[in-house]
Amino acid sequence: MIIAGLRPVDASDRERLLAWRNSPQVAAFMYSDHLITREEHDRWFDGLAENPRRRDWIILLEGAPVGLTSLVDIDPVQGRGTIARYIAEESARGQGVGGFAEFKIADHAFGPLGLRKLWSEVLATNQAALASHLSSGFQREALLRAHVVKRGQPTDVIGLGLLAEAWRDERPSLRRRLLAKGFSEIALETPL
Repeated sequence: MIIAGLRPVDASDRERLLAWRNSPQVAAFMYSDHLITREEHDRWFDGLAENPRRRDWIILLEGAPVGLTSLVDIDPVQGRGTIARYIAEESARGQGVGGFAEFKIADHAFGPLGLRKLWSEVLATNQAALASHLSSGFQREALLRAHVVKRGQPTDVIGLGLLAEAWRDERPSLRRRLLAKGFSEIALETPL
């Protein structure tokens, strides 16, 4: 059985998140790939708790922190938010942990938060993230041509959306797939 979970980001994560964000494996798939300074990171980190438009969780695998997932730009009036995540620890990649995190965030967004739509943006070069979102029920909605500059080159971004009604239809099959991979029913069904 795969033991996975999410917990809110706390003060103990400050150094870990800076190291993860500056790792080449994570920075390669972010909009900005410059080295994040201590001052820049501290300003971002110190603003997390006071920002009502975002929630951030550490992804856990076998009790160890392996990545970050966030729900940002939460707009209760429009009923939407943007999901983002990265798996920072190489040993955790390819085990379905990203799909698990997305399942938990979708349940939270469409349940307690009452949102009607989730949005995500993925670099067109990040085929693993694109495939993960599509397998979670997201639909490709936009191609943002030459939207960001990565390593000095304009790079396309793919916009993906997931509606609450599509989530209700897709959730049972996604749940079965995660259970078949070894994720526990308790981990899947325990609210955030």
